[in-house]
Parts: sequence; C-alpha cells; structure tokens
Amino acid sequence: MDKKYLPNPRISALLSFVFNGLGQIYNGEIKKGLVLIFLSGVFLLILIIGAIFLFYFIKELLSLSFLIWGVCLFFFGLTGMIIIGIYSISDAYNKAKELCERNETTSE
Repeated sequence: MDKKYLPNPRISALLSFVFNGLGQIYNGEIKKGLVLIFLSGVFLLILIIGAIFLFYFIKELLSLSFLIWGVCLFFFGLTGMIIIGIYSISDAYNKAKELCERNETTSE
C-alpha cells in the first residue's frame, strides 16, 4: 500500500464523529460503514417515533401508555445512537492506526 493512501486516524475518527460509519468507509471498510449507517438510521427512527409519542401525550393528554411507550422508545433510540457513535469513532480510529502501523512494519 502506498504511503499517501494510508488513512489518517484523526480524520477517520472525525468523519465517524460527524456521521457514524463514514470513518469506516474512509478506511476502506465499506460494508462495516454501511451497516453502521443503517443501524444509526434505525436508532434515529426509533428515537423520532418515541418523541412523536411523547409529543402527542403532552399535546392531547392521551392515555398513559403513550407516555410509557414514548419514554421507552426515545431512550432506547438515544442509547443505541450513543453506543453506535462511540463504537464507530473508536473503531475507525483504531483501524486507521492499525493500518498505518502495519504499513510501517512491512516497509522496514
């Protein structure tokens, strides 16, 4: 692998911070990046559905089940997004660092 095409660990982590999975795509792990983007989208959708349930409970004072479902879905989606985000950033940084270190040992 040519040295100018090695991924920079900081750029990789920054891309994953901006949008989950972009750092993996930058590192050349296309499938992993797409899976992380998909999972982020699923958790975001769950979070939005939970927020909608909470909004309707507050606005219309509907049954207590709307509040319970809204809180559960909102926090499940939020927790999932945080976990995916932390994993995406750390994995992208570590993989880019590993690729750079592997290139240094093979070039010697």
